[in-house]
Amino acid sequence: MSDYRRYFVPGAMYFFTVVTYRRYPFFYSDQAGKLLRNAVESVQKDMPFDEVASVVLPDHFHCLWKLPRGDVAYSKRMKMVKARFTQDWLEAGGYEVPVTKAQKERGNRGIWQKRFWEHTIRDTDDFENHFDYIHYNPVKHRLVASPFDWIDSTIHRYLAIGHYSIDWGRQPVERLRDLDYE
Repeated sequence: MSDYRRYFVPGAMYFFTVVTYRRYPFFYSDQAGKLLRNAVESVQKDMPFDEVASVVLPDHFHCLWKLPRGDVAYSKRMKMVKARFTQDWLEAGGYEVPVTKAQKERGNRGIWQKRFWEHTIRDTDDFENHFDYIHYNPVKHRLVASPFDWIDSTIHRYLAIGHYSIDWGRQPVERLRDLDYE
């Protein structure tokens, strides 16, 4: 068994990558995207946090969350998001990827990978790098030529307030080459 440990910093900002089970492209469905958004908003009501940036791709999503002062419960929040999405998706007649008998016995479903990846944001440069990584991700995966062509992204909010110019991301963003969070 692996010795996996999470790093907890009260009130910190965290970058997450959450992947579907066997990378099944659930989020090609508009309904799945809406249900994921509803799950995040529902969890925010129960356990507040700021979603600073996010992007949903067919088989995974990335986000930056800022937790309230003194709070480290990002893992509980993400577990709740995944559980609420799964429940709503299956109730709506959504597909789930078959799992093994042993996985079923442990209560696993064929929607999400068991874990998620997190990174604690260390400073302003680290924040900007992950912020841009999120918004550039649809181009990285060759889903669109420009980040602004991808609908399910917070990039549109940041274009509207002038953080990005309309031509940003049409060419590879140099500083993102060191990040590879799939």
